[in-house]
Amino acid sequence: MLLFTFVYEDNPGESRNNRIEIDEGLFKRIAGDDMTALDDLYGITERTMYAYTLSLTKEHQQALDLMQETYVKVISAAHLYKPMGKPLAWMFTIARNLYYTKVRKDKRRILVEPQEVSDDVKFSYVTDLDDRIVLEGVLALLSEEEREIVLLYAVSGMKHKEIAESLGLKLSTTLSKYHRALKKLRDYLIGREARA
Repeated sequence: MLLFTFVYEDNPGESRNNRIEIDEGLFKRIAGDDMTALDDLYGITERTMYAYTLSLTKEHQQALDLMQETYVKVISAAHLYKPMGKPLAWMFTIARNLYYTKVRKDKRRILVEPQEVSDDVKFSYVTDLDDRIVLEGVLALLSEEEREIVLLYAVSGMKHKEIAESLGLKLSTTLSKYHRALKKLRDYLIGREARA
């Protein structure tokens, strides 16, 4: 199960094999209208970007819309990308800026009730009912930063160090927020079990 693996994990600092390697030359190729490069970038980053945009929007369709807007912005801004070893952080910044621009424009934030999330059959990456229950807890209980860290770790398989670098946080802060979020989720799941 996708999300339960992080809730009951014994050693979260352990090395993971899911490191996302992005060839920074892809941005130069995208700037030159090479759509094959965009396809490659999308294939490498799709799950991670979904997890990140979902952590911001808390709603499946809005997360997909934000992903699409982010990739469109990547196409138009690829010529501005400066290789510094952090292409995912650059993409996260684009997504975050697009999201907050939209929030400011709307002057209101539409919150989705956790029950609506668990009943939404359109969650393309979350097909297991137990995973949806955990996702419901993540979206309802955690702060925005905690959601970002947990979803990036659990859904995309990023290492804590990568998450810290991508979000501009210290590793110790990232680990602390991750463990605090896990405690909240454990308490939530134990409470659900007791009520069942």
